[in-house]
Amino acid sequence: MTTPDNTSDAADTADAPVARTGVAAQDWAKASTDPQYRAAVVDLLGALAYGELAAFERLAEDAKLAPTLADKAELAKMASAEFHHYEKLRDRLAEIGVEPTEAMEPFVAALDGFHRQTAPSDWLEGLVKAYVGDSIASDFYREVAARLDSDTRDLVLAVLDDTGHAGFAVEKVRAAIDADPRVGGRLALWARRLMGEALSQSQRVVADRDALSTMLVGGVADGFDLAEVGKMFSRITEAHTKRMAALGLAA
Repeated sequence: MTTPDNTSDAADTADAPVARTGVAAQDWAKASTDPQYRAAVVDLLGALAYGELAAFERLAEDAKLAPTLADKAELAKMASAEFHHYEKLRDRLAEIGVEPTEAMEPFVAALDGFHRQTAPSDWLEGLVKAYVGDSIASDFYREVAARLDSDTRDLVLAVLDDTGHAGFAVEKVRAAIDADPRVGGRLALWARRLMGEALSQSQRVVADRDALSTMLVGGVADGFDLAEVGKMFSRITEAHTKRMAALGLAA
């Protein structure tokens, strides 16, 4: 999954050495003895796995819109990286005794619906979608990762590694705006629409999964309290604004 240079504060916290408490200080073997926590992690990994599989499919489709062979090859390489991320999640689900397709199935309709509603009309919209839309999801998962057991946290952060799409998208979009400044207005509107759709889709997914939503609001492990949920979305919005600036677009 694509992650930009500008990430939320939680990303820094998740990567930096910090004093962890509660579940975040435990490994999977100990944390998973709580059945509700286990169910929440299965949901999280299922959502991530299908997101990576969908990202692979989308990048492969976007490659067809690429204006040059070099661009096509670059997107193909990124698609391959996304599929390897999917394989890591699939293998982890199988390792903990969960059928991967069953874990992914609850998230198919929501994610497919999001991608149908935000199908890009051209190459540049596809780049902005991958950079903006995927990065919003990555910010959300990084926020959650800081509160997971050490084994699950390491896996989640590994599959959120940048596939190279961030820098590639910034370079191509900025060049297009330099060549024709009118492009900027259209892409800014598109990015704002993506932001709204991505946040709505994330909230729907969480609301539909009891174990996942309970973990996020503090009912399982060391989740967010309701005030922290608001702060989390504020951080995600701030990171989005920084990404827009990197693209040369107004938020």
